Amino acid sequence: MPDDLHRPPPDAARAQQIALAALGLALAALGAYILQGFLRALVWSVVFALAVWPLYCWARHRWPARGHDIMLPALFTLAVTLIFLVPLVAVGIEIGREGASVVRLALEYQRTGIPVPGFVHSLPVGSQALTEWWQANLSDPANLSSLLGRINRDQFLASSERVGARVLHRAVTSVFTLLALFFLLRHGDTISGQLHRAVTRAFGSRGAAVCAQSTTSVRATVNGLVLVGIGEGIVIGIGYWLTGVPHPTLFAGLTAVAAMVPFGAPLVFGFAALVLLIQASLVAAAAVLALGLVVTFVADHFVRPVIIGGATRLPFLWVLLGILGGVETFGIIGLFVGPVVMSVLIQLWRDWVDGPIPR
Repeated sequence: MPDDLHRPPPDAARAQQIALAALGLALAALGAYILQGFLRALVWSVVFALAVWPLYCWARHRWPARGHDIMLPALFTLAVTLIFLVPLVAVGIEIGREGASVVRLALEYQRTGIPVPGFVHSLPVGSQALTEWWQANLSDPANLSSLLGRINRDQFLASSERVGARVLHRAVTSVFTLLALFFLLRHGDTISGQLHRAVTRAFGSRGAAVCAQSTTSVRATVNGLVLVGIGEGIVIGIGYWLTGVPHPTLFAGLTAVAAMVPFGAPLVFGFAALVLLIQASLVAAAAVLALGLVVTFVADHFVRPVIIGGATRLPFLWVLLGILGGVETFGIIGLFVGPVVMSVLIQLWRDWVDGPIPR
């Protein structure tokens, strides 16, 4: 009886629940606003954690932690750093080195002009016209200097400063990503259990199934994009080395990064073939182009659909739309966000279509 006296009336209790929900939403929005500069880093850490979680669980079962569970999460965080970040830094350093040589080559060409490549004279069609245009615009040092002089140096310096600031910001967010990854791995079981209970409480068993589908989609997308892209870079990189492409390691790294986006690799190996063509290596250029087309065709039309579509039960058309739309909307992180969103939408659509029809 005393408990009934202190219990609020039903209308007041409902008003309190609504007020509490509004307060929670307002605080969540405020927290998102405070962390907006690090949301991408948090998403990256979640992607990395989901990708390595099965292997981490196997390693934890194989080598149980004694005392504080610090060593294994730290080792996996270090492994992610070595696998994902160190190659990107190495490619960046290589690009910086080659950038200096490109500048020196541009200055040399500005002084002497660019000679007409040998393959131009052997073209079956348009050889004379292309030779005359090349000699008038690129072989003449005066015209070439005028063309290069159109670059706004002040704007170039301003762009360099912005790039430096962005590189510094990316470095800070990368450190935050790795720190968040460490804690996600260390407390993964607790976080997973809390999320499962929260989703089940809010959306029921179907919500838990959608959450599991999202996790599967992230892992499949990482395997289908990152691992297949690295494989494409290695195979095509061997072709660069065999055909004599200048700086094959640099081109292979760029190919691997570009291959993570469907149809991105042709931009790199097409440029490599163009470099060989300018060096009058027509057969080598054709070989690089043919190898790149074959490898990307097999990867994009056979390997990736099996890895991503098979795990997510998603048609490859929707995988492709999710990847391209995600990249256009969210940048690189959209590579993983887009397919996950498409997978969840298709899962909800199938549940709704296959569910009982109300009478």
